[in-house]
Amino acid sequence: MRKSHPLRRVVLATAATVSGIVLLLSLKPASDPGAAQAAGAGAQAQEAAQGGAGAVVSGTMTGDAAQTQYGAVQVRITVVANKITKAEAVQAPKGGTSDQKTALAVPKLNADVVAKQSANVDTVSGATYTSEGYKKSLQSAIDKANASAGSGQGQGSGSAQASGPFTGDAVQTQYGAVQVRITVAGGKITKAEAVQAPKGGTSDQKTALSVPKLNQEAVAAGSADIDSVSGATYTSEGYKKSLQSALDKAKAGAGASSGSGSGSGNAGAGAAQAKTVTGAVAQTQYGPVQVRITVAGKKITKAEAVQAPKGGTSDQKTELSIPKLNQEAVAAGSADIDSVSGATYTSEGYKKSLQSALDQAGG
Repeated sequence: MRKSHPLRRVVLATAATVSGIVLLLSLKPASDPGAAQAAGAGAQAQEAAQGGAGAVVSGTMTGDAAQTQYGAVQVRITVVANKITKAEAVQAPKGGTSDQKTALAVPKLNADVVAKQSANVDTVSGATYTSEGYKKSLQSAIDKANASAGSGQGQGSGSAQASGPFTGDAVQTQYGAVQVRITVAGGKITKAEAVQAPKGGTSDQKTALSVPKLNQEAVAAGSADIDSVSGATYTSEGYKKSLQSALDKAKAGAGASSGSGSGSGNAGAGAAQAKTVTGAVAQTQYGPVQVRITVAGKKITKAEAVQAPKGGTSDQKTELSIPKLNQEAVAAGSADIDSVSGATYTSEGYKKSLQSALDQAGG
């Protein structure tokens, strides 16, 4: 029988050991699941920082007031790095049983928004109308956040300032709607005016007394932190809320303008990107009118009414007038359009809301 050489056995054993190690290494996963998840999150964060995952949006956006059977609902959200960190109702139904329903529903809705990061929140049992109004206004606020998403490329430039007219959302008060328009130049309010204010009876005197003072205060303070006018508390509070909404829109516009100074070849493409803007609700004798437009290359490519008078003869008037007004808005590219005969109130409300949308779009 032939004997194996000792040195040969050592060589064979070593080779077997090396082969086993190679086999084990080939079977081991490339990385553990936790490490892979962390790596993916890091890549996403880096991509977002570079603008690859969409521009980073931060700021406060106030949705349009949504009219319900029991009163207006209006939602404001705070967004930090594309996440909703806070939601609040700046308007909600009040008086009688509405106080209890609002106290029950709004905190739950606020919390649900932050948890779900969308307008797909659950309706609160016992407060259906408030919940539906909340969701509509919330969606409007999210639309405004999305409209400002193109601003992320130049956010390192903190000196960008918005310029132009900005119309705040209409705020409903006990005596009527208040809506404020401001003109901003060099980051400062140079003019403030009320495009809507309570009227009729004693409201005429209170409006004549308070609005000029509030306009002056807004320009002087450069913010919505102004004093209420004695004897016109409701008008003053409505004015300040609408003013804050206009300032929010100016801030969103400031972010959008910061990306325009890069001088890159993408500037022309960015200018032609379509964005959708929803105008403020315009109250009419027969119900609210609210217009949404799509703008591309500073032209209106689409116009639609997201709210219009309904019920009774209003259905016919709305069906008659809205398609014509939509066509006129696209053709004219402005709010300088003709009223539809037989639907004067709807036409006037349409034009007001359309102008508000154009103000937001910067056109």
